[in-house]
Amino acid sequence: MKEEQSHFIKNIEIKNFKCFENFSAEGFGRVNLIGGKNNVGKTAFMEAIFIASFNNKLKYSMDDIIPFLAIESYRNTIDIYKEIPSSSFIKIFDKYDNIQIKHSNSYISLKQEKKGFDETFFINEKRTYATREHQGSVSVSQKFNNFVPSYMIGNNLIISIFDKIKEERKREQLNKILNEFDKNILEFDIINDKPHVFLKSQEKFQDVAELGHGLKRYIAIISSILINKNGLLFLDELENGIHYTNLDELWKVILKTSEEANVQVFATTHSKECIESYARMAKKLDEKNEDITYTYLTRLKDNSLYASIYTKDILETAIQQEHEVR
Repeated sequence: MKEEQSHFIKNIEIKNFKCFENFSAEGFGRVNLIGGKNNVGKTAFMEAIFIASFNNKLKYSMDDIIPFLAIESYRNTIDIYKEIPSSSFIKIFDKYDNIQIKHSNSYISLKQEKKGFDETFFINEKRTYATREHQGSVSVSQKFNNFVPSYMIGNNLIISIFDKIKEERKREQLNKILNEFDKNILEFDIINDKPHVFLKSQEKFQDVAELGHGLKRYIAIISSILINKNGLLFLDELENGIHYTNLDELWKVILKTSEEANVQVFATTHSKECIESYARMAKKLDEKNEDITYTYLTRLKDNSLYASIYTKDILETAIQQEHEVR
């Protein structure tokens, strides 16, 4: 692996997390699309990578469980948690008891032991001192700006990402990419706590919400790549809200910008058009075979899950031969 790609995840092992009892996969590249039939576990697979990736520097405290809570909040609400009751942390152990997630750069395990009425909680085999009776709440100071959820993008998430764009002085780059996507868009900004774009045709700013959910999602995805330089980005159901005619342009930007920013991307999809667009643009941009992968999740007869990982060339061949790749 290249020195600058040392943070890239190349493999994953998952035990006792959601639909994964004893699962492993390897061979990931810079950009990784995940597909499979409905309810096979595409998002759960990506969530497991997300969770483990935040635990390189564990303090063995309940703060280390924040990624689990964050992922649940992203799945169920458009708002980012500000404060979380301490009792919610303990419930994570009830939900994911004896979970183990390991990939090439990180590892996390959660376990609880019960002896009569006594409970002991462990993070990576080290005991925590939290109790179920503990009162109060925990502030989530870290904003998870590298996970773009599948549902409608909330203003809070856009504002949080844009704050980082301004901090890292990426506004000009973001505006340039948006203008390439739509020549009518000259500038993006937050006005009165709402995302707006300046339209050349109207010579004024307009609320993004009036232009459709797809544009807000496009802005969130591109901005997230720009602010996660030398990091990881997770995109759930990438195509949601994006018209199929815009997928080529979206993939072009994801592929080019992720390489420039040295970002490893994991994305899920259930769209055949999205998969075909991915393969088409990877070929058009002459991406390296090992940098582009497609993971197809399959449920076997014994109900276990298996991952087939296609390189760029194998995916292209499968599509040409009309093999099922969704």
